[in-house]
Amino acid sequence: ERRHRASPWQRNLGYPLAMLGLLALTGISVLIVCFHVLELLLDDAAMPRGIQDAPLGQVSFSIFGTFGAALQVILIFYLMLSSVVGFYSSPLFTRLLPERQDTPLTKIIGNCVSLLVLSSALPVFSRTLGITRFDLLGDFGRFNWLGNFYIVFLYNMGFAALTTLCLVKKVTWAVQEELLRAFGEDG
Repeated sequence: ERRHRASPWQRNLGYPLAMLGLLALTGISVLIVCFHVLELLLDDAAMPRGIQDAPLGQVSFSIFGTFGAALQVILIFYLMLSSVVGFYSSPLFTRLLPERQDTPLTKIIGNCVSLLVLSSALPVFSRTLGITRFDLLGDFGRFNWLGNFYIVFLYNMGFAALTTLCLVKKVTWAVQEELLRAFGEDG
């Protein structure tokens, strides 16, 4: 229904560009995580432990300089948004979604707690995946499990595998649906 009400510019240009942007961000995230897995296998310094004696501005946190730092910020915002969308899309938490002008206080408190937990986990999530090495002034590298190679390695492999699986599934199903629709209309 929303697609039919959208303008032709939105349908033909806006939605495909948004989907390509999401596809690109997901692909870049998977590539960075795969590169981090290779770093983990080759170098112990790739572990997401805290950086000792690294004053801000004297150590580069990105391989690609300013462009890499901007890409990290964009990817962290993308991970934040996808975590929130995934959280509210899960069957267990769909009832927690606020309703316009009819949200009880307990739901509001539940949403606040959920968003607080998600936002608190984001720095550790992005460090564990190797997207950033910045501590975000919380020294999140002090967690003992971040020094465990097997946990970090399996976490990265799980993220890369599951994200790739979801990406392939969504893209191939969407392409199959469009092909069936196109051939169904012609035949």
